[in-house]
Amino acid sequence: MKRTLSLLLTAALALSLLAGCGPKPASNGSSSSTPDVSSSAGTDGSISSAEPGNSDPVDGPRFMVLSGPTGVGAAKLMTDMDAISSAEVVTDNQEVTNALINKDVDIAAIATNSAAMLYAQSDGAIQVLAVNTLGVLYILEKGDTVHSMADLAGKTLYCPSNTKGANPEHILNHLLEGSGVDPSEVNIEWLTPQEITAKMTSSDAGICMLPVPAATALMVQDSDVREAVSLSEAWNDLEGSSLPMGCIVARTDYIEGNPLEVEAFLSAYEESIQYMTDPANLAGAAQLVADYGIAPNAKVAEKAIPQCSMVFFSGKTMKTMLESYYEILFQVEPKSIGGGLPYDSFYYGVD
Repeated sequence: MKRTLSLLLTAALALSLLAGCGPKPASNGSSSSTPDVSSSAGTDGSISSAEPGNSDPVDGPRFMVLSGPTGVGAAKLMTDMDAISSAEVVTDNQEVTNALINKDVDIAAIATNSAAMLYAQSDGAIQVLAVNTLGVLYILEKGDTVHSMADLAGKTLYCPSNTKGANPEHILNHLLEGSGVDPSEVNIEWLTPQEITAKMTSSDAGICMLPVPAATALMVQDSDVREAVSLSEAWNDLEGSSLPMGCIVARTDYIEGNPLEVEAFLSAYEESIQYMTDPANLAGAAQLVADYGIAPNAKVAEKAIPQCSMVFFSGKTMKTMLESYYEILFQVEPKSIGGGLPYDSFYYGVD
């Protein structure tokens, strides 16, 4: 699914600096470098050279989000279109990664481990701007046998195939091990979300892992399906910290060329999160989510929004949260974050 919108940013924005670098081993210090190339997005979406200090009006950033909690949080921003020139809602995290690599988008919402991996693989071509989503994963059961992660031992668990090798799989394995369960003791079947829904609704019993709003939609569709375990709560019990699953990133060269534009986007995105999480706006927010096809309808969206764990953490708070998470992922599977911890230059707005 893809929905494309388009509108020119009406504010005049300038150009300036920032930097990127590669990954670091778990025990190393930080490092950074400052390229001297700047660029801005042209009216046709192309990239053209620009001199720092140019005050001519330019397009806002091209923005991409996943059809999930990251898309939910951006729904108001995409409706207003004041701080972006175009937006796309897609279903595959790899599509977002490819768009960043190919410079088809300037700013995007992406899984936190994918952000670190892309930073490492691209030699610092992206930076993380903010954490936008905490834990949104749930173990659902049609039955009454699972009440903790330990209860998954010896059982079959349906998991979305597009999460294999991504945040959800690493989180699941870490929580299983933390509960004394070897992940090999759980029979995981990697299926599409549609296949998971079909299996759960057509049988008398079943266990699956799904993120919101897909988890919400399944429970609305089949009232016999219940929330068995919140992986966010399980993570907090194990680690004593929040689970940062989603973030906003931008291409480093775009940040260097358009610092004021980036700041305008962040302000607008934070306002969008505030609107979408305000209970007073729930009905209107749910309709926006349904209009973008992020949830099947406004009824599901209204139930899902309070569970989407939408946040806005930037600067040092963001850095502290992500560093703690990356330390854990590095121990679980170094390849999941590109083989090493990101340098300080990965974190936008942190000196």
